[in-house]
Amino acid sequence: MASLLSSITGKHQPPPADDRELNVDVLVIGAGPTGLGAAKRLNQLDTASWLIVDSNETPGGLASTDVTPEGFLYDVGGHVIFSHYKYFDDCLDEALPNDSDWYHHQRVSYVRCKKLWVPYPFQNNISLLPQDDKVSCMNGMIDAALECRVANTKPKNFDEWIVRMMGQGIADLFMRPYNFKVWAVPTTKMQCEWLGERVAAPDLKTVTKNIILNKPAPNWGPNATFRFPAEGGTGGIWIAVAKTLPKERTRFGDSGCVDVVSAEKKEVIMKDGTTVKYKKLINTMAIDSLVNKMGNQELISWTKDLFYSTTHVIGVGIRGARPERIGDKCWLYFPEDDCPFYRATIFSNYSPNNQPQPSDKLPTLQLANGSAATSDEAKEGPYWSLMFEVSESSMKPVDVENLLKDTIKGAVNTELIRPEDEIVSTYHRAFDHGYPTPTLERDGALKKLLPKLKELDIWSRGRFGSWKYEVGNQDHSFMLGVEAVDNILNGATELTLNYPDFVNSRANTERRLVDGVQQLRLA
Repeated sequence: MASLLSSITGKHQPPPADDRELNVDVLVIGAGPTGLGAAKRLNQLDTASWLIVDSNETPGGLASTDVTPEGFLYDVGGHVIFSHYKYFDDCLDEALPNDSDWYHHQRVSYVRCKKLWVPYPFQNNISLLPQDDKVSCMNGMIDAALECRVANTKPKNFDEWIVRMMGQGIADLFMRPYNFKVWAVPTTKMQCEWLGERVAAPDLKTVTKNIILNKPAPNWGPNATFRFPAEGGTGGIWIAVAKTLPKERTRFGDSGCVDVVSAEKKEVIMKDGTTVKYKKLINTMAIDSLVNKMGNQELISWTKDLFYSTTHVIGVGIRGARPERIGDKCWLYFPEDDCPFYRATIFSNYSPNNQPQPSDKLPTLQLANGSAATSDEAKEGPYWSLMFEVSESSMKPVDVENLLKDTIKGAVNTELIRPEDEIVSTYHRAFDHGYPTPTLERDGALKKLLPKLKELDIWSRGRFGSWKYEVGNQDHSFMLGVEAVDNILNGATELTLNYPDFVNSRANTERRLVDGVQQLRLA
């Protein structure tokens, strides 16, 4: 990499903000977690000139937060902070350094099934199901265990993995319907290489013991504990991270909106007419959007094999004290068809600042049963809130016009809210690129797209920049940006992109980055 390093010039000169032509060594497109991770690393190393641009005035991307006129906060879907990386933790602690900046939570999560709240993960807690369903699930698990002992081939898709690991009973009762509601594609069209530690494989002996003893299984997974910012929702984290960067190296809003990407000329033309010339480009916008801005027909054709779903986020603000039935629940899963949403988050439980103060006066918009409020008088709280997620795709259309109404009805059906509850605020926003779907065709497309872009000195990284859901959490996304910089400047291996199973494994308890060299400390 010596030739690359020697080619970088003007490393300490930030680009002038008012020039119509800018020259930088590294241009970063997008100020979500991945772009901010790249910018943090570039700023820390201080060996190359750089610029980060984003068309939004506020950084955060798909980890941002909206605020309703009434003062309710809603994230772009269900985000919480848990981490596989010390570097990530250190950057967040630098941005929000005080104990008062965070709330720490134990995950309390359930699956709504057969009008019961079954603790998450469902497959480890079938002891709480009705007798007939216990028998069906246990029979399936026994058949699956016997099949696994003699199977000499790997599952061909996610559906085969589910049946082989959990059996037909759990597949039919929970895994198939729930995953279709999440991904908006059938499980038969998804691969299983992405799974890692995201789906708990049940242990037959433990499940049998829990059934006999009639007890739930303990918490499982990397997010069994998590932290959440006291102010500003998840988006507040990334606003704080962006504030640690030199302002003169950021262009947000209209001046940061990318119009054309010319890989041949190594320049990006912004919508305000500014041309940014670069040596290396780190792209974090969706890869299909990138290649469209490049106008490269071959790359565009390859993106046709990438599938994604749209995420509808619906928020409902309610007057009243948090009900006992809600308690300290965090997020809840819904596999059944009595509601359109696959997940609901008790967003008011994460921070008392996610909703208006009890003394704030708000009028009632409607009752949960759809009837009109008896009065339009503004009254005090307290208040609490629910945040719902609904997926949409060409294989799973959504009645968008009635989605808010159907969501509120579903919340009543599932006993999250009562028919007489007073709704004081509603929110609905669709995010076109919500989930990068790990379809059967995905890896074939990425094996062509990502290396070809890199040949053009474009590192496309991030939740949709590299299209790998298995490394699409906030910590993963941030480190994809950090590691792209280390690869550009020092030739370091991009572990998160290339070895997701390793970075997600429990053996990988800590990762440190020191002077651009990756150090691994294994448990």
